[in-house]
Amino acid sequence: MNATSAATASAITFVWLGMVLAISFLEAPLKFRAPGVTIPIGLGIGRLVFRALNAVEAACAVVVIAAIAAGGSPAGLTALTAVVAVLLLVQLAVVRPYLNRRSDRILEGAELPRSRSHFWYVALEMLKVVALIALGIGLLTV
Repeated sequence: MNATSAATASAITFVWLGMVLAISFLEAPLKFRAPGVTIPIGLGIGRLVFRALNAVEAACAVVVIAAIAAGGSPAGLTALTAVVAVLLLVQLAVVRPYLNRRSDRILEGAELPRSRSHFWYVALEMLKVVALIALGIGLLTV
């Protein structure tokens, strides 16, 4: 793999990883502990934040995929890139729409029982973190 592609993909991968860790595992759980933040307010904030995060993640995925494709990367790095992209795609195309429909109902005033559906998003997020770490380290060692 050429050095420029590896450096670009590595830098973007670690920026992406940092954003996911900061938003998903720090901001998201803490916002509901802030004084005066109700479930509807927290959901509204969360939707805005995650919409922005997911847009940036999609852009990061495009850049990493392009750098991997242009750089002639080894099969293992190509596979890790595909894993990260598929995990993001499942979050965006399958889990987020379900969570958005549920939060729409709550924001409209529906009183729903607690849901464990967000755990699917968190599980995918944890897998994505592991894959991003592996991809980033792999890119540093090319």
